[in-house]
Amino acid sequence: MFFHIVLERNMQLHPRHFGPHLRDKLVAKLMKDVEGTCSGRHGFVVAITGVDNIGKGLIRDGTGFVTFPVKYQCVVFRPFKGEILEAVVTMVNKMGFFAEAGPVQIFVSNHLIPDDMEFQAGDVPNYTTSDGSVKIQKESEVRLKIIGTRVDATEIFCIGTIKDDFLGVINDPGASS
Repeated sequence: MFFHIVLERNMQLHPRHFGPHLRDKLVAKLMKDVEGTCSGRHGFVVAITGVDNIGKGLIRDGTGFVTFPVKYQCVVFRPFKGEILEAVVTMVNKMGFFAEAGPVQIFVSNHLIPDDMEFQAGDVPNYTTSDGSVKIQKESEVRLKIIGTRVDATEIFCIGTIKDDFLGVINDPGASS
């Protein structure tokens, strides 16, 4: 799920950047350092939407660097247990498959895939129904439900299932049109 939140960060800036464009340099460094990162507490920072306040700088002894407290608004993505997501399959093996929904990697175990789907090894490993009508392979789009998350300091891992109503393959790249 996406949230719009306010965060704070101390930014260090080298003295060579001081001048009339100090604020622009700070905002550019903030975007470069923060966008695309993950904090276990808030989730993945998707984009910075605005800078609310840049505090007074504090000169660091011995280095000349100045630390500025910056308060900014950003959009974050944090998956929750029970959330339904659409994801793209990145890898299929006999244990299950991995899929990505934006920056989050989700593992779906073969125990959480419907019983009528069997693993097929070969050039393109996949899970196929007994009648061959549905196939999960690399690049397939699936709708899945998150049943568990594990949060580390810099990463979020998810376990998902497609063994429920209205879940499964949305778009199969291997299907002929």
